Amino acid sequence: MPHTPEPDEDDLDTITPPQPVFHVEQALLGALLLDPHRLDDVNGIAADSFSTAAHAALYAAISTLPRPDPAEHAKNTTWLDRVLATALEEARGLTASYLHALVQVCPWPRHAPAYARMVEAGHARRRLLTAAERLLHTVHDASLPNPVQTALAEADALAAVVDDIANRFPPRSGVLPRTPAPPPTAADDTEAVEEEQLLLATATARPDDIDAVRWLLPDDLTLPLHAGLWQCLTNLARRDEPIDPVTVLWEAQQRGLLDHGREPGEVLRMLAEPAGSVEHWAERALRRSLMATAEHTGRRIEAYAGDPANTPFQLVAGGRRALADIAAVRTRWQHATGTTPPQQRRAAPATRAGPPTTTAAHAARPTRATR
Repeated sequence: MPHTPEPDEDDLDTITPPQPVFHVEQALLGALLLDPHRLDDVNGIAADSFSTAAHAALYAAISTLPRPDPAEHAKNTTWLDRVLATALEEARGLTASYLHALVQVCPWPRHAPAYARMVEAGHARRRLLTAAERLLHTVHDASLPNPVQTALAEADALAAVVDDIANRFPPRSGVLPRTPAPPPTAADDTEAVEEEQLLLATATARPDDIDAVRWLLPDDLTLPLHAGLWQCLTNLARRDEPIDPVTVLWEAQQRGLLDHGREPGEVLRMLAEPAGSVEHWAERALRRSLMATAEHTGRRIEAYAGDPANTPFQLVAGGRRALADIAAVRTRWQHATGTTPPQQRRAAPATRAGPPTTTAAHAARPTRATR
């Protein structure tokens, strides 16, 4: 017969140990259960600042119930019983023994303000992580009718969270996250490659149209060869030199684009098949670049927020630097599409009273449909 393990034989190694912020929350709740008047020294947090439903329910009960008389509270558990009864309405797994355990694990009740600040920092990290994940989900959601507009709106929501954290934890100059930024996602898009080839061929056939798409940069293209050839085209156009497949090939050779076994005939064939308009293909390339930048920004901030070694100051500094990349591409997208509507920003939730948040990124702007 198969052996049925006793309760004490369970493999406890499979249970993920709680994060430090969990123990901080326990210490804070223990301090408030022991000395409820210390709630007056706690600010910047609310029930949703806690990482578990049980802790959130306990803090909500402590915050809403009338404070007990200190002398009476020292003699009996009447107020603790009321806290438990109230919290059980939201978190049914709570027990009286857990409340007493919270009191026991609190090192110093007078340190409640410091514990609250740590809880606030943990909540800031989770908010930032959630906002970054929403941006990444939007970038990869193929069902969206206006993916660029929606991605920019989520980028602004992410920027609003960064702004709010900055108001709560003013950043220190020069403090960047220690977490390595993830590398850009490797491009593997057959449609993008084909469209970029059409862009290069069409620009070669209609060089007068190149000046109208100065907002497209070589880094917007997915392949190094395509980026280099676009640089060749823009250089020739700027110097007002003749442009055709042969002159572009010669410029490519001068720039070392043929050093890695690239066949000249292959480049000539690529540049000899124009179709459509330069502006159309350029706008398509810029749209892809914007979405790729949004994805990389979301992954960077997700990596920063997922590293508990980063302080709120570092999260703000790293988040703003990452969001600046989206702002730069957004500006060029607005030039390309001719859209500059009024600023719009989706408000971020806040629990600390204070002045309005500052703006760290441009607001979301509707875009016209791609040709």
